[in-house]
Amino acid sequence: MSSVMYFVHILGSLSVGFYLLLPFVVAKISKLSLPAQEGSAVAIRSLNIIAQFGLLVQFISGGYMLSKGSYSVAWMIVVIVLLVALFAVSGMMSKPLKAAIAGIKENKSIAVETGKLRMMSSIIAVCMLVMVYLMVFSQVI
Repeated sequence: MSSVMYFVHILGSLSVGFYLLLPFVVAKISKLSLPAQEGSAVAIRSLNIIAQFGLLVQFISGGYMLSKGSYSVAWMIVVIVLLVALFAVSGMMSKPLKAAIAGIKENKSIAVETGKLRMMSSIIAVCMLVMVYLMVFSQVI
């Protein structure tokens, strides 16, 4: 059963890997034409939903593997806090995405929404990098 959960955990991490590329994608949105901006925002919103399901898979499979492994309490707390932060910020990102899509359709400026998306995507990417580091080097903490 643990090898199945490990495989499921790896599949979940592939879907969550989208968050590592997101800051670079969001940085280029303002330089695109309006139809391309709308398409990019819709694609980011769809991929964000898929990645949130991936986070849920990570939570379930990681919880199972956590119960079977021997990790320090500090490591478990840090990883769970990072996972909750990823859930929170990826969920908060949906409002500026919806506002950006609506603003593009109404030919309004989306500079405020793009700034929020840039900040949130950077926070998510940093959390992901720290989490990947802790997964690979679990003996650090």
